[in-house]
Amino acid sequence: MVEPNLKTSGIVDVTFGENVTVVAPTNLYGCAIGPDTFVGPFVEIQKGVRIGRNCRIQSHSFICELVTLGDHVTVAHGVMFINDPYTSGGPARGDKTKWGSTTVGDHVSIGSNATIMPVTICANAIIGAGAVVTRDITEPGIYAGNPARLIRAL
Repeated sequence: MVEPNLKTSGIVDVTFGENVTVVAPTNLYGCAIGPDTFVGPFVEIQKGVRIGRNCRIQSHSFICELVTLGDHVTVAHGVMFINDPYTSGGPARGDKTKWGSTTVGDHVSIGSNATIMPVTICANAIIGAGAVVTRDITEPGIYAGNPARLIRAL
């Protein structure tokens, strides 16, 4: 029987602001999490990610490299951030020059099971559950669907 190369999850090289709550198990490494933020169980936050103050990251969410979240951002259960948009027709296979970044403004709420491609989301936006955000969101409002589109301005 062949043994696998077993790696463990955990919290490594993370900068925490004051009053941060993290519910284990999580996999957080090389990131910065602002004060008064909550991180639920079964969340992975990768290196270089910056999360603002008073955010809420719910369970089973994945925040990949090149993501920045503003202040007062809610990421509901099962949200997936993507940094490899497959611009060459397939995965970048370690070529990070093909990856894109995502910036989420202040006071944004992202619904359960949404997928966020490399985009910019302006402040005061609501992303509906199950939405797939493929383009920048530049106007405050409620967005839903695949691809996500403006349902109502705020």
